Amino acid sequence: MRNVSGHGKRLSYYDFGHTTVYASRSDQRFPYCAYVPDDYSEDGDKTYPLAVIVHGTERGMLAYRDAFADFAEQNGVIVLAPLFPANICFPGDLSSYKMLREGDLHYDAVMLDVIEEMRERYRIRGERVMMYGFSGGGHFTHRFLFLHPERLLAASIGAPGVVTLLDFDHDFWVGVRDFEKVFGKKVDLDAMRKVAVQMVIGGDDTETWEITITPNDPWWMPGADLAGANRNDRMRALKGSLEKHGVAVQLDVVPGIKHDDRELIGKVKDFFARTLSAAPA
Repeated sequence: MRNVSGHGKRLSYYDFGHTTVYASRSDQRFPYCAYVPDDYSEDGDKTYPLAVIVHGTERGMLAYRDAFADFAEQNGVIVLAPLFPANICFPGDLSSYKMLREGDLHYDAVMLDVIEEMRERYRIRGERVMMYGFSGGGHFTHRFLFLHPERLLAASIGAPGVVTLLDFDHDFWVGVRDFEKVFGKKVDLDAMRKVAVQMVIGGDDTETWEITITPNDPWWMPGADLAGANRNDRMRALKGSLEKHGVAVQLDVVPGIKHDDRELIGKVKDFFARTLSAAPA
């Protein structure tokens, strides 16, 4: 039960339920918050799977944490919501986190260390976590799947605007031909095949104004238009590239929904719940 007197043995009142916001220990520029179920007790022995919810360009960390609180209570899961603020690498920087790396800044390493902080503070079950991200968070999630599949139990990829295909004929970010050169680590297809993968998108998510990459854009490279014009096209191209290499993908398209995941999150919760029910205790 939550300690309402104000302090636990190691944890404070603000470490339970809708937690306070913490600065990450490895890089204080990156805060995070969590939701810890009401039945969590420092004196208990129950362990809790960890679900990581990665925001999009709007940076709605608290809203995402709150949106998954009911799921956390119903399924005995701790929810972690990190924040990758804008303007980190340069004025107007909205998107560097989406590619996992920007110069010497390794967003994936920040994420992994925040997960380790949570493991040290709470009884987290296992080494592998569930991760969901929508839009910009979908960018982060599918590239994190490529780079750290051994750390994922499940990956739910929500409508990224720009995708990296599991394509060994094109360089990163379009494909993964030079992945080891970019990240210092090979793509581990065997590990990827062990991750439960969902893709979720609105059926009417077809606008292209934010995601069209032209030769004048910083992300421009040959093959920038390889995956198609809109998010639905690109999701299907990403799905096909994964399936070509034996990675099973569940695609959920919700009719009548544009680029807004409020009506998609229920699909994610169902997917996570099924993943947990199939996972070893």
